[in-house]
Amino acid sequence: MKRKKCRVMTLYNLMRRLFLRGVPLLPRLLHHLIRTVYSCELPMSCNLAEDVFLGHNGLGLVVHGDAVVGSGCKIYQNVTLGGRNGQGGPVLGCGVFVGAGACILGEIRVGDNAKIGANAVVLTDVPEGAVMVGVPARRINQW
Repeated sequence: MKRKKCRVMTLYNLMRRLFLRGVPLLPRLLHHLIRTVYSCELPMSCNLAEDVFLGHNGLGLVVHGDAVVGSGCKIYQNVTLGGRNGQGGPVLGCGVFVGAGACILGEIRVGDNAKIGANAVVLTDVPEGAVMVGVPARRINQW
């Protein structure tokens, strides 16, 4: 069964395409619409793959302008992909799961197929396939 694409990602993808083509006003209007209607901060400069899944239409999601999110990622509500101490945003590999309320802060890399538990605070690089939980996040062996 194919998963239905969330509305906020449809708007983000349109906003991003228009922004990259240099369209002057429409991307800003779409950014404002996304922020107002979905309570989701997705800057035009961040780079999310087209097939990223945002749980609850990205409710409470805050993404740094330099963040990169790979293909097949699942990100749930109230997640922050932010900077830390003036650093840029995080880079998430493909197939990463980010649970509700998690914070991934700073210019760090999260490896492919990693899992970040709900309310975890990730401050360091995450290896491929790792499962991270807690504040600050630490690696565990099982999900």
